Amino acid sequence: MLLIIPGALLGLNLLQAGQTELLFDEAYYWYYAQHPAWGYFDHPPMVAWMITLGGLLFKAELGTRLIACLMGIGTLALIWSMIGHPKKKEYIPQISVWLLSIVLLHAYGFLSLPDTPLIFFTALFLWVYRKFLDRPGGLTALGLGLTMAALMYSKYHGALVILFVLFSNLSLLKNRWAWLALGISLLAYAPHLNWLYQQDFISVEYHLFERPNQPYSFTKFTLGYLVNLLALFGLTFPLVYWGLWRYKPADQWGKALRTLTWGILIFFFISSLQRRVQTQWLIAVCIPAAIIIGNQLLENATMRKWIVRAGIANLLILGYLRIWLVVPAALPLYFETHGNKNWVAEVDTVADGAKVIFENSYRQAAMYQFYSGNPSYSLNNAFYRKNQYSIDNSEAVFQGERVFLSLTGPLPETPFAYKNGKGDTKYGQFIEALNSYRQLKAGVIHERNTASEIDGIKAGEIARFWVLNTYDQPVSLGDLQFGIAYMDAYKKTEQIQPLKPVLPDAAGAQLQPGDTLYFGFSLPEQWAEDQAYLRAVLRQKELPWGLNGDPQELIRD
Repeated sequence: MLLIIPGALLGLNLLQAGQTELLFDEAYYWYYAQHPAWGYFDHPPMVAWMITLGGLLFKAELGTRLIACLMGIGTLALIWSMIGHPKKKEYIPQISVWLLSIVLLHAYGFLSLPDTPLIFFTALFLWVYRKFLDRPGGLTALGLGLTMAALMYSKYHGALVILFVLFSNLSLLKNRWAWLALGISLLAYAPHLNWLYQQDFISVEYHLFERPNQPYSFTKFTLGYLVNLLALFGLTFPLVYWGLWRYKPADQWGKALRTLTWGILIFFFISSLQRRVQTQWLIAVCIPAAIIIGNQLLENATMRKWIVRAGIANLLILGYLRIWLVVPAALPLYFETHGNKNWVAEVDTVADGAKVIFENSYRQAAMYQFYSGNPSYSLNNAFYRKNQYSIDNSEAVFQGERVFLSLTGPLPETPFAYKNGKGDTKYGQFIEALNSYRQLKAGVIHERNTASEIDGIKAGEIARFWVLNTYDQPVSLGDLQFGIAYMDAYKKTEQIQPLKPVLPDAAGAQLQPGDTLYFGFSLPEQWAEDQAYLRAVLRQKELPWGLNGDPQELIRD
């Protein structure tokens, strides 16, 4: 039975992986994998590496998810090995029900998302850490260092796992083998750190300072966080949190499990007082919780009985939802794994041979490319956010080409329409020759200082607008329009003020590769009440304003 259960689950996950259409995020990470790199705009590269490796063995959805399926089984095997109770082999069915009923462990058993390697390497890190506590030395330090690097290559949240384990045992700061492990991890992680440096730490800047936010809402933020706590474990949640609360660790290993669990829960509770917390951000909690509760249910017959009953109910619900992922008729609700092949085919029919790009949708661009086999692109504008399409060279494929642009927002109807997966009508337009310069960099500096960009902008001053040509060919200044996007305190663009600079010989002037253009303009005498940031933006002819500059804070006297 010890091999039958994981073997059957692996078979089920492989079948599910091959028969379920991709999530939009999975398609986006598949797009990552088409461009090998040491990093990507939103995440470190582990998820792309997984998809690349799986794609060498299988195509389509199964290839995209193959390594995720193997990691899912590996995670459960590691948890099993860390449940150290001597009676565990007597209760294999009960422990299996408990582990398989954990909602997110179930879901990330076959989905190719950054959280899949995060939980696998969290489990592996804890497994190696226990070995390290028993026998610190060069070999266990090597394993600890490599697993720490793997955690960070999976998702930046891996830092929380490492830090909370450290907080549980501060004597590690005096342990030479722990320092060796840290050195190994930094050495292994150096390529990604170098990538971040080469990209001006764009990922860190986005996640810490530019990620879209909104005013505090108890319902959306804190209450939403509390609901997420329930969603982690489904119907077993009362028993799980009761068990976690009463858990008293007997050694450093147990302290690591407790500190990691409560550290993450408290950290994201505090975060919920400022921003919305997504359920998957809490997923690392599932590993120590699975070990703690797994040991407790072996000692407590009453807890075991109720965990199994609630766990079976979880499994029935999760089983039905897994069917629904493949068979939309199982529930009268739309989900993003439904209808993607159909809408992609419809778009191809409407495009009639033109290349297809999407306004403000990295998700649709990636999904279209996956199912059509044709390249696509997300044309991000000043009312959206940056993403991988903002920093790679995907734009080059479409320069000068006839394209069909799928539009977003409340725009007037056009003769060119298709229905998306939800059945909503989406409109588009044809552009006969696309000229897009989304990778031109721009910003605002003081008139008195052209050497560097400033963070704070004062009203009523003379400022200078600068544009850097990052392309390897000249850009005609006559093709460009210049503007300032004003944003609120949550960096949502509220309005765009066009600028009309006087440029020399504007009809034929060109900005050469690597050159920077400067021109002066007057800032408003005072900022509007809702304005907190500005961004330098550019546009080309019929295209919307781009995301060329970074947000710069407006200073109020």
